Amino acid sequence: MEARLRLRDVNLNFGGITVLDDVSFDVEANAIFGLVGPNGAGKTSLFNCISGHYKPSSGSIAIDENEVSGLAPSRLAAHGLARTFQHPALQLTATVLENVLLGAHTRLPGGPVSWSLRLPFTARSEHSLREEARALLERVGLGSAADVPADELSHGLHKGIELCRALLSKPKLLLLDEPAAGLSHGEVESFIATVKALRDEGDITVVIVEHHMGLISALTDRVVVLDHGRTLLEGTAAEAQTNARVIEAYLGQEDDDGAA
Repeated sequence: MEARLRLRDVNLNFGGITVLDDVSFDVEANAIFGLVGPNGAGKTSLFNCISGHYKPSSGSIAIDENEVSGLAPSRLAAHGLARTFQHPALQLTATVLENVLLGAHTRLPGGPVSWSLRLPFTARSEHSLREEARALLERVGLGSAADVPADELSHGLHKGIELCRALLSKPKLLLLDEPAAGLSHGEVESFIATVKALRDEGDITVVIVEHHMGLISALTDRVVVLDHGRTLLEGTAAEAQTNARVIEAYLGQEDDDGAA
């Protein structure tokens, strides 16, 4: 199958420190792919390279065979990429619905002039997007909170808001950074069901950074394990959980606050 995302020899250096070292892998279209590893392995740094928040020192990142390495996040949205963050970046004084609608900025036709004048075609598009946003919120159990300020909801519910915001952009490639962090067991189970349904219903490829191995095992088709910025293993979640080198990497990690 064709690769929705392709990385070749991606390197990232900060002040002489190697953060990523020749990372290469393919993610097939419509796959759910896991990126795992101990603290400090380089997972979030790699996510930042893919999503345009970091520029790799060298190497290639392609979406649907289009080279995107070094592009800004705003330009990557045009290639169908959307991302959530470990700590959701929400407008806390805005309503839940208003936060979700921020994900539709690439889909609203026209430009600043037509938006400010609220021309008829702009108003129709806004109405349609609002209906889509409300449907997404209903899907993740937040429909009744659509008009509530975001700061009145818990961290776990903020994750659901951010997921809806990302989905409203109609991504082909969705990056999820620690989506299970702060969620209850029931919320994790609901999240797993939602992501599986999204993949089954549409043309969406998901890449997940996650420490919750139960979620990784339940969701992913394949995983890459990183350790000290290098690829330690590529295979299934079951293979990763039984691989001696992977087990050693996890057990040998120091209990510190090193960057993931």
